[in-house]
Amino acid sequence: MSRRQEPHRPLELDPARVLGGERPHYAIIDIGSNSVRLMVYDQLGRAPLPRFNEKSLARLAEGLAETGAIAADGFRRTVEALRRFRAIAEAMGVGKLDVTATEAIRRASNGPDLVAAIARDAGLKVRILSGAEEARFAALGVISGFFRPVGAVGDMGGGSLEITEAIDDHVGEAWTSLPLGALPVEALMAEGYDVAKRKVDEILRSGVKPSFARPTFYPVGGGWRALAKAHIEAVGAPVKTVHGYAVETSVIRAFAKAIVRTAPAKLVGMPGVSSRRARTLPAAALTLDRVLKRLAPERVIFSALGLREGLLYSQLDEAERYFDPLVEGAQFIGLPFARVPDFAPALAAWTADLDPRETPAETRLRVAACALSDIAWRDAEDLRAEESFRRLLQFPLIGVDHPERVFLAAAVHARYAGRADAPWLEPAIGLLSPALRRRAQILGRAMQLAYRFSGVVPSVLATARLRLDPDCVRLEVSPAARAPDSEVVSDRLRWLAAAVGAKRTEIVVRDDG
Repeated sequence: MSRRQEPHRPLELDPARVLGGERPHYAIIDIGSNSVRLMVYDQLGRAPLPRFNEKSLARLAEGLAETGAIAADGFRRTVEALRRFRAIAEAMGVGKLDVTATEAIRRASNGPDLVAAIARDAGLKVRILSGAEEARFAALGVISGFFRPVGAVGDMGGGSLEITEAIDDHVGEAWTSLPLGALPVEALMAEGYDVAKRKVDEILRSGVKPSFARPTFYPVGGGWRALAKAHIEAVGAPVKTVHGYAVETSVIRAFAKAIVRTAPAKLVGMPGVSSRRARTLPAAALTLDRVLKRLAPERVIFSALGLREGLLYSQLDEAERYFDPLVEGAQFIGLPFARVPDFAPALAAWTADLDPRETPAETRLRVAACALSDIAWRDAEDLRAEESFRRLLQFPLIGVDHPERVFLAAAVHARYAGRADAPWLEPAIGLLSPALRRRAQILGRAMQLAYRFSGVVPSVLATARLRLDPDCVRLEVSPAARAPDSEVVSDRLRWLAAAVGAKRTEIVVRDDG
């Protein structure tokens, strides 16, 4: 059997594509067992940015186990939400709108009636996903949101829990769908914690094969995102974004157990816990604890991307699916803010030789930093470093974990002359090793020199080369550069040398003859 050919994974910045005309917005209405949500994205693309997000708590699965049907109130709320969401999507100029439904409509005896009512009153066609499709799209959401992820993926919704695998760029063949959504687990918990734990464990033992065990587990779904938010606040994590939040299994299990034992009234007052999520948070916590006990992964990495983003990703052509999610998002965020968008790819090429041992994972961070390097030029000069650092800790970037996010923020901070010991870098900078701090500082100082030396003109930057030696940092320029040895350029070169640890700097004119 021939080996599978490694696909091309481009890391190039492309201002013409990014700025060459807006794609129409793309929207998904997700009819879940607990809520109905509208998500409008800026485009159907590799790193879509959410433009609008609204949900209605219809609680379709409430009472479904007892009656077999969706209650009249949930039925009505869902139809009303779909009518409103279609009106919003049309007003926003959405080019394509998909509507999906999951466990509740799949199981309910009057599910077909609700689908027909939505078609009649809202003019929308509903795609009812099977359990296999739910699992697949959740895994594709994780694949779209991380850099070549490998691990088990669990998507806990209101009515069911799907588990499958993300294996780099494809979804594993094994999957399972279990009746362990927030609402059925909440009903089990009404019988007492010990009873609920025993019944959840029984379902997991019969439905989750040992082959699902992987070193990494990726939780997906609103309940588990809410749990991550609560843990981020409880431990004072330096980066507040849920996506890419990594924690040891033993730590998050201990926290989940504490949540299960906390009275609902106290949960409402906890930092990071919304009043809407407080009711189902114990069910989400109990389920995560028991899943982690069953699979025994080493670590948990929370994903903000799931079924909706997986459905979006599945519609991209093969070439676009292999765009790097971080680089793609960085250029769609950074290049529209830049004074000269074409300078970013020139800067990426100019910094390519900073470290001859650079790995592909490091390359993508450097290229993304170049794409984001001019985001703060409109800010007051004495605010640029601090503001860019704080923004990049929170930007909706994907394909990045928390330490990588801090690396990007630190590099752009240094590009804006931020001091390595600035107080606002703490505590986030503590996520980087001394070697990574130094690397971010060198990249940032090199970008700062490039902007100053070239006047943000790509053709001028192309006339120069940077040479980093242990004892000397040398800027080699073409005669066409016209005497670049100004005081400010020399200062920037010395700052770069300080980051490198070199004692000398030189600006030399090459003999291009």
